[in-house]
Amino acid sequence: MAASLGQLNSQIELLVIASLILVLGVPHGALDTIFASQIYGIDSLRGWIFFGSIYLFLSALVVGIWLLQPAIFLLAFLFISAFHFSGDPVEGTPWPTRALYGGAVVILPTALHAVETARLFSLLAGESAAALVMPWLGLLAWPWLGGLILAAIQRSRTDWLTALELVAVAALSLLAPPLLSFTLFFCAMHSARHILRTIDYSAQSSRLFVLAAALLPMFGVLVVSLIAWYFLQSTPLDARIVQIVFVGLAALTVPHMALVERVRLSGWVNLKKSPPAP
Repeated sequence: MAASLGQLNSQIELLVIASLILVLGVPHGALDTIFASQIYGIDSLRGWIFFGSIYLFLSALVVGIWLLQPAIFLLAFLFISAFHFSGDPVEGTPWPTRALYGGAVVILPTALHAVETARLFSLLAGESAAALVMPWLGLLAWPWLGGLILAAIQRSRTDWLTALELVAVAALSLLAPPLLSFTLFFCAMHSARHILRTIDYSAQSSRLFVLAAALLPMFGVLVVSLIAWYFLQSTPLDARIVQIVFVGLAALTVPHMALVERVRLSGWVNLKKSPPAP
């Protein structure tokens, strides 16, 4: 009876976290239509169909790698997640500090929550993939924490807000359970920051327009998630939730990065909004 209640509580936790990620985390990626419009000037049905086809092809490619080579998928997903999150700190943050920041959410949970992290990786990509990845992450965890602390001390001299953020991400990733730490980081820090930057980047003056731009992509994500739920109905519930959430995030992250990293590396400058040089 106690084991059944424990499993039920775990499944409820997974469902709540999946809902939070869908409602609060995924919408920042649904704003990719704004970047596509601003960068490539897409303004016709034909252009949007072409853009959507490429976006879906890249997403499908990620899902195919997960199905055929789950270990490669897991390694690639962790790497691209760390790289993508490294773009969050403010402009002027040195790249070593960015790398330490981006990798914290991926690496630090293995220090004190290795069993839970290994279980999540196993649900996502299988036990052999988790067994391949976990020892390396475990070796990196404490040196990574030391590097973050040193980076925070260094940044505190010139940028105390970034230093505080480094400490906060380190504490969250180290102390909180892996799913909770990722959800709080992804929704409350990464996604919220990206939405604010997108609003500022957009050439539209209406914030309502910017947020409304996410509605159709979000509907598409919901439909695809329901389809995946149907096709994975023979998979145990815990694994099904983890796979839909994190394979879905990986499938969206690759095309999302293809758009956003270009903007991020340019300093989030929108040439259509920027005044012409004198």
